[in-house]
This record gives sequence, structure tokens and C-alpha cells, in this order.
Amino acid sequence: MAKNRQHHHGGKRQSQQRFAPRQAPEPTPAYVPKPVVQYGEPFMLLEDAQKNTFEYSGGAWVPFDRNIADCKRVCLVKEMPQKVNKMTRYEVRCPIVDPE
Repeated sequence: MAKNRQHHHGGKRQSQQRFAPRQAPEPTPAYVPKPVVQYGEPFMLLEDAQKNTFEYSGGAWVPFDRNIADCKRVCLVKEMPQKVNKMTRYEVRCPIVDPE
């Protein structure tokens, strides 16, 4: 048979008068959509342990002028799951600049 709890201290309720009245939340700013960005064709980059980057050009991997951190600021960068000679592969798509 179940026993009754002997030391049951019911939740004492504090009076509602202690709390400050709620202020209305600030209105949220109007939504402004980002401009649509067109990206170019993807190209592959390799990054070695020393953070050097290489681009595949003319049948060979040649040094690339920017590192992956710089590319991530401007371009779309996707890390590929395969490694090549212990180097990380990335697919990079840079934005197309309109000549307007």
C-alpha cells in the first residue's frame, strides 16, 4: 500500500504584486532580404597541413594566390570528404561580378 508523504510543503506562491509590470517588447525591425548573388563555376583547391593552397591547372597542382580563410569570406567553400595525399579538398565558387 502506498504511503503518504509526511513532509509535503506545497509550493508557496508569491504575490503577483512584487513583480514589476511587464513592458511591451521592442518591435522587431522590418525584414530586408539579402541581394541575390550569382556564383560562377566551381573549381577545386587543395590545402596542406601548412595552410598552403593549390589549384589544379594544366594537369598539375600549382600554388593558389589566396588561402581558404580568404576564400570563405567572399566565395562559397565546401569541404569535400575525400583527402588527396593527406591534403584537404575544397570546392570553391566565387561570385560573378556584373559589369554595371
